[in-house]
Amino acid sequence: MIKDPKRAIVALEDGTYFEGFSFGAQGERTGEVVFNTSLTGYQEILTDPSYKGQIVTMTYPLIGNYGINPRDFESKRPWVEGFIVRENSKVVSNWRSKGSLQEFLTEHRIIGIEGVDTRALTMHIRAAGAMKGIISTLEFDQKKLAEKAKCSQGLEGVDLVRGVTCKSPFIWNNLTENVEQDEWYSGPCNKRRDLFVVAIDFGIKHNILRRLFAFGCHVKVVPANTRADDILKLKPDGILLSNGPGDPEAVTYGIETTRQLIGKKPVFGICLGHQILGLALGGRTFKLKFGHRGGNQPVKDLKTGKVFITSQNHGFALDAESINLTEVDITHINLNDNTVEGLSHRSIPAFSVQYHPEASPGPHDSDYLFSNFIEMIERYTASDL
Repeated sequence: MIKDPKRAIVALEDGTYFEGFSFGAQGERTGEVVFNTSLTGYQEILTDPSYKGQIVTMTYPLIGNYGINPRDFESKRPWVEGFIVRENSKVVSNWRSKGSLQEFLTEHRIIGIEGVDTRALTMHIRAAGAMKGIISTLEFDQKKLAEKAKCSQGLEGVDLVRGVTCKSPFIWNNLTENVEQDEWYSGPCNKRRDLFVVAIDFGIKHNILRRLFAFGCHVKVVPANTRADDILKLKPDGILLSNGPGDPEAVTYGIETTRQLIGKKPVFGICLGHQILGLALGGRTFKLKFGHRGGNQPVKDLKTGKVFITSQNHGFALDAESINLTEVDITHINLNDNTVEGLSHRSIPAFSVQYHPEASPGPHDSDYLFSNFIEMIERYTASDL
């Protein structure tokens, strides 16, 4: 039984609502209600800046059973607007745990709700599409809540990157996090190279930085609004376009910066960075009905024919018909809906993937993408001598 249960409610803009009990902070927040099919990784989801503006529903029925630990953060704090689960585990069993999910949500003022029929909520989103919603422990009039949700900001046309990017540049290395090192941090490819990568922070996940460092790169992270000229003055060997939240077409400054960088340095885009690269190359994006969020999305590499089970978190995608196939190859597709999952320019050193190669389904199956980036940088550097 829930100790001292506090009523909570989730209402969607179409009037649908689900009741449950609060297990995090008290209050009221709006956001786009989405679902994630991952069985584990709730801590990484909570701290992924790409979830800014979203109320996340976990489809797996028991969440929180291995607690929270500081080593698995994807950023310095959680970004979700709210968190919906069927059951929040009251028992934490993990030697790495430093606290419970409930304590974590309360500390960071995130509203959590349990006791919700998450299967019914997920099926509704799949049928009707992701939509604006509200989570509240203060107001329980469904009509009023639905109206508040309808009048809230949403994601389309909104630049959420400015709210999650770093405020000033910083150097990343294994000491940045001040945690014990292990094989995942150092990696099997820990050969120190004299390669310098600038990562443009649209909402970057720490695991991307960990993998770059593991592959021997020196990495400097810069804010999303850093100008192309200022990036080039740093004399990087390669440029990483990171993941991030929201509508890619709203990040106009990032698109323009990328357009000015293409052809001048090797470029690798991940998730939002993939969409921004596609837009900079003249493509368009569109909003998916309910997005791709989870650790089980099948993606086919069209060059090798291999299929990878991938981790994803995005609500927008590149329009395949908008891509200039005389200059750009579509390298990967999602086997669930045939959406574009990867691009590579035919003559310029620039490529991207929609999914998260650093997120470890496999767990190292997609490391070849980081290897490809390193090889691209080395070829470009050698040809420039």
